[in-house]
Amino acid sequence: MKLYSSLGPNPRLVRMFMVEKGLAEGKDFERVHYDIISGENRQDDGYLAKNPLGTIPTLELDDGTCLTESWPICEYVEEVHPTPNLFGETPVERATVRKWARLFDQEVVVPMTMGFRAGAGRPMFEPRMSVVSPEAGAELSAMADEKWRWFDRALGDGDHYALGRFTFADLIVFCFANFGFTVGWKLPEGTDNLARFIDTHNRRESAGIWQQAE
Repeated sequence: MKLYSSLGPNPRLVRMFMVEKGLAEGKDFERVHYDIISGENRQDDGYLAKNPLGTIPTLELDDGTCLTESWPICEYVEEVHPTPNLFGETPVERATVRKWARLFDQEVVVPMTMGFRAGAGRPMFEPRMSVVSPEAGAELSAMADEKWRWFDRALGDGDHYALGRFTFADLIVFCFANFGFTVGWKLPEGTDNLARFIDTHNRRESAGIWQQAE
């Protein structure tokens, strides 16, 4: 397998997932880095032939099949490497994990990323894609912060969102919080549970991905 990767929450989510699965870079898969700051991924015809949208990450299988989008990539890896399990072992467990992941993706990831692209990230994103107005971006960021507080309350005094153990649902929350930290974002007030959650999972071996230089 070959993983096309870069800075950003989604590539690092997949890389963390690989570590959690016990898959080693250079042994179980090759990692190809792209510089998204310069837009390298959107200028390389070879990469665009694999992923016409130019988004990162992409997982290229040994037969040349290319999988895009972090969530489906992780689900594929889960199916071919089912242990340790990160999506659930029964239909009910898998539905529970996907429920939390989908809620977070819709309610936090979408407004958070759109708000960032329209605000602090505007100089990088505006030349490459459509972004909302700065005013709309600020509103989207505020909406995301409101949902962060909701997720804080839902977490309560626990360390996991589903199944009482570390799953993909925890991984996506952890990765987007850490992405925020890398661009100057801070957890909204009233999210002490999430602060504890992040501190706890920062001790995982896979969390070392966030300290690595690209």
